[in-house]
Amino acid sequence: MATILEARGVTVDYTPAGGATVHAVRDVDLTLEEGEFVGLVGESGCGKSTLGFALTRLLQPPAHLTGGSIVFDGVDLATLSGEDLRAQRRNGIALVLQSGMNALSPVRSVQTHLRDIMKAHARDGEDTSKAAARRRGSELLDKVRLPADVLDRFPHELSGGMRQRVSIMLDPKLIVFDEPTTALDVIVQKAVMKTIEDLQRENGFTAILISHDLGVVLEATSRVAVMYAGRIVEEQPSNRVLRGLHHPYTEALLGCYADPRADEVTLGGIPGSPPDLSQLQRGCSFVPRCPLAEDICLEQDPPLMPLGAGVAACHVRAAQTEREARVV
Repeated sequence: MATILEARGVTVDYTPAGGATVHAVRDVDLTLEEGEFVGLVGESGCGKSTLGFALTRLLQPPAHLTGGSIVFDGVDLATLSGEDLRAQRRNGIALVLQSGMNALSPVRSVQTHLRDIMKAHARDGEDTSKAAARRRGSELLDKVRLPADVLDRFPHELSGGMRQRVSIMLDPKLIVFDEPTTALDVIVQKAVMKTIEDLQRENGFTAILISHDLGVVLEATSRVAVMYAGRIVEEQPSNRVLRGLHHPYTEALLGCYADPRADEVTLGGIPGSPPDLSQLQRGCSFVPRCPLAEDICLEQDPPLMPLGAGVAACHVRAAQTEREARVV
């Protein structure tokens, strides 16, 4: 498979006027292959959504991309601005927001929304007439399992699930889904995720699914990246996350979920709170909450190192892996 996105050293700071700088994303590397579906999980405030905005170059002040490269389809988005950036996005990158289903204007029909988008991204001589918008809209609605007459409806005439499907009906090469099932009931959540999975499989676009729901991510994706305190602390194939050793934070997240089919269900928790990203200390950020922390963890922030079928940023797990390798 060819690489469609290669991000290296992505760093994002929030610099509010008169306030302390918040280091929301810190030196993140992420590579996506064509057709891959990757999950990004972690607690609220860990930097997931900020990373999604950074990768699509949709950050707004006081957030700023302060370092790194974001090579999409062979072009570094971090070096672009203005019309050059918009043209590159037009070539196939999209962000579906957490509140995307509420992003539709209540006084405009679905067809009007679509035509506005077509006009905004039209190349010279491209047909953006009402007839062209209707033809294109019918094709896109069919892809998301909605009837063509939805084009004539207004947002209040659509269910939450239908509005969310409308928000993902365009046809980019890469889609970043930021909590796409938030505020939907469990039945509609399942339907929306099934639509996303079917579309991704049928159309072959590359996708990132940002979520705090580890269960949803493991079911939908092929690879999972776990974020903590602005860093990716572990990456593993999704089918390997439920077994083997992991970063202590990943293990803590797994302890917060249980198999609903089990006779007895026990849920754990993660003691303490995430760190203040404006006052980061030396060493591993997870130390205050980690049951495995050793002296080296207080002094050195660990890089991503091999663990199982993936990588993890943990001194203790790296040493354990090295010891096991020597025994073998």
